[in-house]
Order: sequence, then C-alpha cells, then structure tokens
Amino acid sequence: MAKKNQSKRLTKQHKKSQGVVGIFGNEAKSHDITVGKISHLVIKQLEKEYPQLSFRYRTTIKKEEINKALQKVDKDLGQTLFVSNSSIKPDGGIIEVKDDNGNWRIVLVSEAKHQGKDIENILKGKLVGKANNQDLMAAGNAIERSHKNISEIANFMLSESHFPYVLFLEGSNFLTKTISIKRPDGRVVTLEYNSGMLNRLDRLTSANYGMPINTNLCKNKFVKHKDKTIMLQATSIYTQGDGGKWDAKNMLDIMLEISKTSLRILGSDIFNQITKK
Repeated sequence: MAKKNQSKRLTKQHKKSQGVVGIFGNEAKSHDITVGKISHLVIKQLEKEYPQLSFRYRTTIKKEEINKALQKVDKDLGQTLFVSNSSIKPDGGIIEVKDDNGNWRIVLVSEAKHQGKDIENILKGKLVGKANNQDLMAAGNAIERSHKNISEIANFMLSESHFPYVLFLEGSNFLTKTISIKRPDGRVVTLEYNSGMLNRLDRLTSANYGMPINTNLCKNKFVKHKDKTIMLQATSIYTQGDGGKWDAKNMLDIMLEISKTSLRILGSDIFNQITKK
C-alpha cells in the first residue's frame, strides 16, 4: 500500500512541476548539447521536483562494484575479475538516488550513438567507397560496443525491478522508413530502411527482446514460460526514423520520464524521505 501511495505522490509532484522549459529552456534547445550535459539537466530538475531526495551523477561503474552486486544475489556470481581497475563508462553517465537505507540506486543510464553519414554525404554531393564512386557506405559495427555497457548495467541491476537504460540513436544506419535525398546536382538517392547494407537496428534490438522501439521499457517485464518466471531487463531504444538529429529537449523529456518511472518503482524504498515535512 505504501508503494501505491508513493507512486501517486510522485505523480502529483510531477504534475505540479513547471517542467524544464522555464529554467533550462535555452540550454535544452541547443542541438550541440551532449547526452552527458543533458543528464546534468535531468539531475537538476529531479533535485528541484524532489528536494527531499539525494541524487548523484557519476561517469563510471567499476567492474569490481558490479561483481559485488552480483555476489549479493548469489554467491556463485561475480567471481571473475582479470583487470582490477576495469570499469564501464556510458557516455551519458549514471544518475542515482539514495534510498531510505543509505544505498545508492540507479534511476537513469544514458547513451547516444551516431552511425551512418550517408544523408550528410549525399546533401554535400560527396561520393564514398574505395573508388569514391558510391552514394552509400556499408554500415559498420561500432554500435555493437553498446552491448557491453548494457550487459554490465544489467548485471549490476540484477536485483532491481527496473532497468532505466536509454539509448538514443541517430544517423542513416537507424532508419525506420525509406527516405529520398537530393544531391546538389539534382539526382535523388533513395535510402531503403530495410536494407541489410545500411540498417543496424536489428543488431541492437536483442537488448530489448524485440519489443517496440521509441518506448519507455524501464519497468522490468516478467514473463511466464511453463513452470518458470523470467525477468526481462529491456533497454529503451529511441531512434530518429528518418535519419534526422535528436532535439535535445526531446531527449531531456524522455530521460526525465524514465527517471521518474524509476522513482515510482523504487517508491517504497524512498518512502520515508518523500513523506518528510
């Protein structure tokens, strides 16, 4: 019951908030702002809306810390560590809240990746490839490095009921619809969204079990199969379907929504702080 009341209280506070437009509007409208800087705006807004709570931002989590979290779940986990100072560093950083027992709990992990410059190259009239005679460049695999960070945060949060990892994608390798771009000489080049040469979205949807993209999947999903109940930790993957650039304000809104979903799920664990007068 306490958790239900806590959820209602957090929702009420959210509705009362003036949002980020008034205080952070100009900064949030910048197209050059990094996801790390947006994370700092998120934490400022959370501190404004929930002054009773303590938040912190950090850039890395050590593998040693991840192993300790796994060992708390089961003594057989988290046993292997070859490099003592090994760590992960999501490019948007990690935001945490302190619970009633003094433990720091993750409310947001964010990354933003750009892959595929075909649209920019076509608009400039630039040809690519070894002989500089192609309109399109075959997509690379750099984005797959995101899987490591996602897996490590999932390990770290194995005991939680939420997984607030958000991944923002932009570039021609993440199209969800076919688009046509005109070159300076007037020739039109078509980019097929379902081209195996271009699209790399399918190499990331394993991180959300093939569930819908552009959707807040922060709350863990529990599925039943025969006599088993399986907990799914799904990454919230957001992409610009037409290959455009992310607007920082939209990213900020999504990151705040996911952070507040985390707080609602953690409701009973931060209840005493919220109810303090």
